[in-house]
Amino acid sequence: MKEIDALKLPDHLRYTRDHEWALGKGDIYTIGISDYAQDQLGDVVFVELPEIGVLMEKGQEFGTVESVKAVSELFMPISGEVMEINGALEDSPELVNEDPYEGGWMIKVKAADPDQIEGLMDRQAYLATLKG
Repeated sequence: MKEIDALKLPDHLRYTRDHEWALGKGDIYTIGISDYAQDQLGDVVFVELPEIGVLMEKGQEFGTVESVKAVSELFMPISGEVMEINGALEDSPELVNEDPYEGGWMIKVKAADPDQIEGLMDRQAYLATLKG
């Protein structure tokens, strides 16, 4: 496992206490799990994601990540409609471990209320949460 200082936690993302991240471009938000989350899970072997077109509420479970150690639920950081899923994860779930922010993103959502992103943590607040 990585030391907290060795984790990649980009400044331009917003984070949840459940270790998801979100990045907005207009009203479309890309969502995935943080470097910390993938590191804690270990080798990811399966990712279950929602159907395109599904409306989801902030905090609602949108899928699961299965690793050799455990199965973890994924929770929506913001409310919205699922516009796209990362189909590459079906054949290559290890992308979540290799690159959780680029190749390992999970879903893209059209935000119902883009202001919800303000309720998420910036890098410093998330780092403080990880350090306890």
